[in-house]
Amino acid sequence: MPRTALRVRRWAAIAVLGGVLAGCGTENADPDPGAPAAAAGAGALTSTEVRPIEAATRITDAKGVTVSLPKPPEKIVCLVALCDDILVELGLTPTATNSQVLAHPEFLGKEKAAKIPVVPGGFLSPEVEAILSHKPDLVIGLEDTHGKLAPALKGATTFWPVQPGSWQDSVGYLRDLAALTGRTAEGEKAEKTFRTRLARAEKEKSDKTSLIVFGSDENFGVATPETDVAAGLFPKISHYPWKSRGVDGSYSLEEILARDVDVLFVETLSFGAPDGKLSDKLAKNPLWSRIPAVKNGKVIEVDSEVWAKGRGTRSLGVVLDEATAALR
Repeated sequence: MPRTALRVRRWAAIAVLGGVLAGCGTENADPDPGAPAAAAGAGALTSTEVRPIEAATRITDAKGVTVSLPKPPEKIVCLVALCDDILVELGLTPTATNSQVLAHPEFLGKEKAAKIPVVPGGFLSPEVEAILSHKPDLVIGLEDTHGKLAPALKGATTFWPVQPGSWQDSVGYLRDLAALTGRTAEGEKAEKTFRTRLARAEKEKSDKTSLIVFGSDENFGVATPETDVAAGLFPKISHYPWKSRGVDGSYSLEEILARDVDVLFVETLSFGAPDGKLSDKLAKNPLWSRIPAVKNGKVIEVDSEVWAKGRGTRSLGVVLDEATAALR
């Protein structure tokens, strides 16, 4: 897979490794933001309780980043899909974006999303001049990708670097932006909706073995819970025996076969013009056809904009709905 593909997938919290199958990623056991500490932990059911959110002009997020604004931001430029996700949850839209997640029907839909200006330069290299042309009050980007833009944006706007590693982080960012924008009721409602979805899915946990794979060609990878937010939900709702082996580790196709995967979710990643579904490409491999999920017609191509890149409560709600339906 090209080096660009490696970097793009990393921002989605999974590192693409060369070879047959690669994995990075387990569930983050950080305490649930906005919920009692007793609700935390991999084995505990998620609490549906939500603490009130108070409006604020200054917040410090779970990663220790402080954001201070003179007034609630009205113009927000999103350089990472988590930002778009949160804004939609709060009943807002970005002033400009470089994500395609807004086109999903559970967000704005294609027609409304097409009206949102796109920041040129792509995800990896958004153009500073274009960002500033929108006169934003706040710019939200991924810390390990867009942190390099901070010096160029300093003095002209406020830059908030985010780095979600778990659904708990995503909820924390939702609460923080709800406080900054004053959309506290909307933030509480969105958090409650997501927690309720997750708690329900946990109570109906499937005994089936599931797997998420991603890629654009024969070099595809396994999404594991340590660093992939969506994959972090799967040990709560199914049997998900995939653990990170570090940047140099990989899963062989024989190992995948040995795990008797019942339901297989596929994220096709496109870098340029779409050139077909990953599942269709993998179908050319005779070993692939021996996986139980493949033999039984339980291979589901999912929207990578939502599953791999969204990472907010709305995206994760879609993941839960689609995953639990397939795992019944």
